[in-house]
Amino acid sequence: MIVLYILLALLVFGVLILIHELGHFLFAKRFGVTISEFSIGMGPKIVSKKGKDGVNYSLRVLPIGGYVAMVGEDEDSEDPNAFNKKPAWQRFIIVIAGAIMNLLFGIILMAVLTMFTPHFGGTTVAEFYDYSTSNKTGIELNDEIIKINGASVHTASDLSYEIMRSGYKPVDVTLVRDGKEITISNVQFPQTSSQGIAFGSMDFKIYEEKKTFGVICKNAFYSCTSTIKMIWDSLYDLISGRYGIEAVSGPIGVTGAITDAAQTDTYTFFYLVVVITMNLGIFNLLPIPALDGGTLLFLLIEMIFRKPIPRKVENGLKFTFFALLMLLVIFISFKDVFSLFK
Repeated sequence: MIVLYILLALLVFGVLILIHELGHFLFAKRFGVTISEFSIGMGPKIVSKKGKDGVNYSLRVLPIGGYVAMVGEDEDSEDPNAFNKKPAWQRFIIVIAGAIMNLLFGIILMAVLTMFTPHFGGTTVAEFYDYSTSNKTGIELNDEIIKINGASVHTASDLSYEIMRSGYKPVDVTLVRDGKEITISNVQFPQTSSQGIAFGSMDFKIYEEKKTFGVICKNAFYSCTSTIKMIWDSLYDLISGRYGIEAVSGPIGVTGAITDAAQTDTYTFFYLVVVITMNLGIFNLLPIPALDGGTLLFLLIEMIFRKPIPRKVENGLKFTFFALLMLLVIFISFKDVFSLFK
């Protein structure tokens, strides 16, 4: 069975890469860019076939990426339909389309998951647990919590996440009590830890909301925004040092996570797919050369100053950062392999 789960993880990688590259491909086609190859995967070719449109469609060995090879993308070309001959705004749309496709796929999948969720929770306190500490520091029954440390919460998932992220130390809680909005300072929640990282724990039950069309739409929307916020928060916490490199997973670690999720239940599996596809979209938008975000940054500079960055400079930066990213992937992959034997 474990082999089947690994194959399922590889299928997930393949689909998400396909969606990402399809975004680049469709808009490149829309703007008439000459395309030499559409590849899923990296490294040696497994199979390649030339289509009637002149594009080589390829499947390669390593399921860690893919690409749409456009004429004039990395070199100057005199082809009138080359990437470098297109207006900057068209190139911008082509480049950003991959990340947007991943984010849209995540939003659609999250909406479907929300439709099949049997129960929805609000943010109003219904009952405290025996070990509760928040009720001793200001929160009362029937309080409707609307903010944790300034971060708005709209659903039970929002509330649980913000308490988990910030509630390992005293926090400010904004709530509605008897129709009045008040803020209580230094509310304390129970603390838990994982891999040496402290987290807060929600120590009360909340009232369930009746499942209506409006409630479904609300939860679908805020589930998407909360997931995107969680990804940005994770990046910030990694850069700020709250999380160490051990909290980062590469292809091997993600494959293990997908395998575990697939063995848990269907919802957990598909929610993890949502997180991965949104992660892929957001990570690619970071302004780092070798990522789509780096190319977008170069294009923004070109549109502002009406002059492109010299090709040698751009390619040099992309090559350097690509090499650094590959070294990071290799390092994290070794870490993931070693963690399997702990």
